[in-house]
Amino acid sequence: MSAAAASSGRLSKRYALLGIFAMATLQVAWHAWLAPPDTLPVAVALTLALTPIAPAVLLALLRRPSALFWAGVASLLYFCHSISELWATPDLWPLALLELGLSLWIIFSANWEGMQAKLFKRSKP
Repeated sequence: MSAAAASSGRLSKRYALLGIFAMATLQVAWHAWLAPPDTLPVAVALTLALTPIAPAVLLALLRRPSALFWAGVASLLYFCHSISELWATPDLWPLALLELGLSLWIIFSANWEGMQAKLFKRSKP
């Protein structure tokens, strides 16, 4: 692996970690401050919203490489949630689009090394 490829791999992991903490922050801001739920207590909504990303946050704080895997799994759930929110609650479209963007950010940055190896293979002479 070249130095440039190793550098981009480390950078993509940093971007993924940034996305993990941004997603957790978005969930807290969304469900506790910007658009609190009408039917559930805020604590229940926050628990439901943070449960998917919590393992990734904990593992990231412990500097475990598996944090990126769990962030990717959680991001798939947040992706589905953002699409359903865009469809069901058009008034919250900015929050849903932000969640959609963050989920794609995490998925692509956490898996960039694998995509790079698969898609940009060098042809051997």
